[in-house]
Amino acid sequence: MNIHEYQARELFGKYGVATQPGRVASTPEEAEKVAVELGTKELIVKAQIHAGGRGKGTFKNGFKGGVHVCASPAEARDIAGKMLGQVLVTHQTGAEGKLVGKIFVGEAVEIARELYFAVLHDRATSGYTIIASTEGGVNIEEVAEHTPEKIVKVAVNPALGLQAYQSRNLATALGLRGPLINQAVKLFGNLFTLFVKCDCSMVEVNPLVVTKDGRLMALDAKFNFDDNALYRQPDVVAMRDKTEEDPREVAASEFNLNYIGLDGNIACLVNGAGLAMATMDIIQHYGGSPANFLDVGGGASKEQVTAAFKIILSDPHVRGILVNIFGGIMDCNVIANGIVAAAKEVSINIPLVVRLEGNNVAAGKATLAASGLALVSADSLDDAAQKVVAAVKKA
Repeated sequence: MNIHEYQARELFGKYGVATQPGRVASTPEEAEKVAVELGTKELIVKAQIHAGGRGKGTFKNGFKGGVHVCASPAEARDIAGKMLGQVLVTHQTGAEGKLVGKIFVGEAVEIARELYFAVLHDRATSGYTIIASTEGGVNIEEVAEHTPEKIVKVAVNPALGLQAYQSRNLATALGLRGPLINQAVKLFGNLFTLFVKCDCSMVEVNPLVVTKDGRLMALDAKFNFDDNALYRQPDVVAMRDKTEEDPREVAASEFNLNYIGLDGNIACLVNGAGLAMATMDIIQHYGGSPANFLDVGGGASKEQVTAAFKIILSDPHVRGILVNIFGGIMDCNVIANGIVAAAKEVSINIPLVVRLEGNNVAAGKATLAASGLALVSADSLDDAAQKVVAAVKKA
């Protein structure tokens, strides 16, 4: 789950992470009111969407840029009016862009230096890793590729947490001196506490800035949360903006299905993440293109399988479906009944290839055979992939 920039700032405020003053607005009038209340000479107005590259983006109404510096509340209102309700296209949104429903109005700060700071889970050490760099405001991937010596990594023991000496060492490595070191120790410590308390999988602050008047603050941030821990994070869940997500992925989450839409035309319905990835790979191997990742899990119900088919068929690009089930915990007959139930509710008029193996497979195959559905059975994953790719190409 992702959150908006203004929501990240709300979390910063809750955990004492220094950031620029400002608030969210949904109308030009609200933007002007926030600007007046801030009482600062220069303001910044930023479109709120789940995508990067906003500053260099273009609105479909022709207005340039999703980030603007303003000199007055009136100008903030004018800029807000050109952003709100408009679609912003950036290099991350694709040509379809994203609709801007909110903007952030904040104090414009004079930046002396831009730094990078992130906390993330590290599977290699079963702990946490902090990544920092003197090169902020740019893609960290480019820094890693071209100047890896400018990246600092610190492993944090989960049992001990981030220690003050580690924060001081990080501050020194980032070239911070004098009072800025104390500011850094506080900011890094609070940010790490936020990361742990909110069950984050990643917190990326880019840029972390030093202002010309000697303040260290998190100017922009990206949060990722552990979806499996959201049940204990009601305040975070309340921040979810479903309008920013693929509606198919939203529908899947309501049935506890793991779904990610792709740009191919062969839909996959599989149980188990590893098997789902292998299924997508073999479709690609035989010249096809997967339309989605869809893992129904090890104990899916008939209702979940039916919902999965509805989600798959809601994608207009899908030209064929491959069901690949290996029954361990999963009962193959449950999948078969789900397929039949889905066919009764939603017309399946595209090639459907089904490969069942494992727990109660004989009953599953019997259910499908008695259903009268126009489907193709496959004996192996290799066989199934070849059949669905051939059927889609023929169609």
